[in-house]
Amino acid sequence: MSRLAIISTLGITQIMAWGSSYYLSAVLAGPVAAETGWALAWVVGGLSIGLLTAGLVSPWIGRAIGRHGGRGVLALSAVLIAAGQVTLGLSQALPVYVAGWLVLGLGMGAGLYDAAFATLGRLFGSSARSAITVLTLWGGFASTVCWPLSAYLVGSVGWRGTCFIYAAIQIGFSLPLLLRVIPRAAPPPARSAERAAGTEPLLGAERRAFLLLAAVMIIAGAITATLSVHLLTLLQAQGLSLADAVLFGALIGPAQVGGRLVEMAGRGRHHPLWSLGAACGLIALGLLLLWSGLVMAAIALIFYGAGNGVFSIARGTLPLALFGPERYAALMGRLARPSLVAQAAAPFLGAFLIEHGGPSEALGAVAILGLGNALLVGMLWQHRRPAPVPAG
Repeated sequence: MSRLAIISTLGITQIMAWGSSYYLSAVLAGPVAAETGWALAWVVGGLSIGLLTAGLVSPWIGRAIGRHGGRGVLALSAVLIAAGQVTLGLSQALPVYVAGWLVLGLGMGAGLYDAAFATLGRLFGSSARSAITVLTLWGGFASTVCWPLSAYLVGSVGWRGTCFIYAAIQIGFSLPLLLRVIPRAAPPPARSAERAAGTEPLLGAERRAFLLLAAVMIIAGAITATLSVHLLTLLQAQGLSLADAVLFGALIGPAQVGGRLVEMAGRGRHHPLWSLGAACGLIALGLLLLWSGLVMAAIALIFYGAGNGVFSIARGTLPLALFGPERYAALMGRLARPSLVAQAAAPFLGAFLIEHGGPSEALGAVAILGLGNALLVGMLWQHRRPAPVPAG
């Protein structure tokens, strides 16, 4: 199967995977709470439960892809997301609803960006960078496609019917497409099996690079998760109306796509550390400008969105450059765990800061985190060349 067909298949299925899991609560939470009477905090908290579950299983997912390739793992993800959707749709009690998010979390861990990046790394090795870049461009349209689709479905068949339709899409569309197009990966050479499985320890400079990169991903994940939940509250606290806050917040999506297009235009001629540095610099600049109020919030959010868009590429391409293709899948799984856990916890911590410190103080804390992340990237520069692979 051609490289273009593989990337396009992953792009299409990523849109549906993100749209029917990560982006689901944004549309369904209100109707679920209104019909069932369950506390909105628990309804919205389903996503945090799913992210936490995804983080816990991600190292095993990475090792499985390293050993066997991503075809079977991604197919399993489609089944798990469908099973989670069916469980949500059938839930008449809150514990069943929570169980549905646990199953969805397993599917998210096995099927979102980290698993898709690892699959591309396993298939294309050192040349996977351009494929990862193109895939993130596809994924950037997940909310653009699925938020309106979810809203239409909720209005037509209710939130339970929406869950069942998303489950049918996963089983009837994504699953057969993945099985038909994604090839089986060749088994790693015997001498590389330990590296592919991620059981070979990282030592010295590699370990320091890994820990620094994990810290960058944790902070970036916490920032993104906090703003995805609390951005409108923070903007309104700065004096914007709800309509203006929504309008300005909507600029983040196009800015993300714009940032990714600029990265694609570079055609991989620069080290991914340049991309990570630019991403974290833009995120920090956008957050600091938003906190200071020195410019229109719209301008600050465009900087933030562009940085966020480039970051999603850098987080997939930099581990490939630093650690090489043999260990890439397993290390992506290990890097995903703390980031996803941070994403699960960050909205609650953000709510605590807003309640007890105030919106301005909470935004200031997020801006300082963004600045600290940019400084951490600077510490990664000494590791910009991949370490030599030992013989034997």
